[in-house]
Amino acid sequence: MHPRANSPMDAGDVARIDQIRESCSLLRAEMAKVIQGQNDAIEKLLICMFSGGHALLMGVPGLAKTLMVHSVAQGMDLSFSRIQFTPDLMPSDIIGTEILQDGDEPGKRFFQFVKGPVFANIILADEINRTPPKTQSALLQAMQEKQVTVAGKTYPLDEPFFVLATQNPIEQEGTYPLPEAQLDRFMFFIKVKYPSNDEELMVAKTTTAGPPPRPARVITGKDLLAYQQLVRRVPVPEHVYEYVVRIVRRTRPSLPEAPDWIRNLVTWGAGPRAVQYLILGAKARAVMRGSYLVGREDVDAIMPEVLSHRILLSFHAETENLASDDIIQRLVEEDEEAIS
Repeated sequence: MHPRANSPMDAGDVARIDQIRESCSLLRAEMAKVIQGQNDAIEKLLICMFSGGHALLMGVPGLAKTLMVHSVAQGMDLSFSRIQFTPDLMPSDIIGTEILQDGDEPGKRFFQFVKGPVFANIILADEINRTPPKTQSALLQAMQEKQVTVAGKTYPLDEPFFVLATQNPIEQEGTYPLPEAQLDRFMFFIKVKYPSNDEELMVAKTTTAGPPPRPARVITGKDLLAYQQLVRRVPVPEHVYEYVVRIVRRTRPSLPEAPDWIRNLVTWGAGPRAVQYLILGAKARAVMRGSYLVGREDVDAIMPEVLSHRILLSFHAETENLASDDIIQRLVEEDEEAIS
């Protein structure tokens, strides 16, 4: 993670915030031509991308997760690569490999690196938990450093670069849970839910009447990189910084500030990366709604997506059918009561 930008916003930045809000509105309109409903998941996905983070999407089959990611890539004019994760997938199938080639002179040979599908702006890692940890970890360096190393040589990836992974919650047989180190590299854990009755009715009407529409390009890759830098310059009040740190630290049962019920229900809590992602995501949300200052409501809106996969529940919590979201909601409510 990069340190927080210290450069203040200027009049040009204020104008660009208005531009981002307009661009986001246009992008949502283009995606609405293709996807009915899923507005919350789309918003969280855009917040994550404007923050420069990676996202893990979870939902049952048929909820347009793949279509959502592909539509975002089209609307942002970004190169898109889909990797279907299977048990026999190898790291070289993701990163690429060196192939022995014949040279111009007889008897002369050389190794040429053939790039894998990871060399794109948006990588859709479909059903990422279907492949063994060795292959899952092939994405670690790419996600963290935005480069890959093959045979001692390092190859930079094109920017902007995002890994947007999906996993299926109902098919457990033949899956490999993501290691904690890789889970922590996903900024957001986005739960894609069933559409409402009206939304599903629109799906039935619009997806069976003709060829599917294609989103128009609204944002270029260059625009997105500039927007990401602007997000980092958005000011954050001191009380919001304190709120984020306070909540995250209270998820850790080993710390004295953790409530007694946390020690009973949580095995371990979120790390410092959660603090960084909460601040960055809140900045991006503020910018996307046209605000020039981050508020507590911006933090609360993305807290489940940032913290849910960073809190490991105890056996006692599981026996009570509690989820990470329940823990997060209780922490927020107790904090509100303490300051009221």
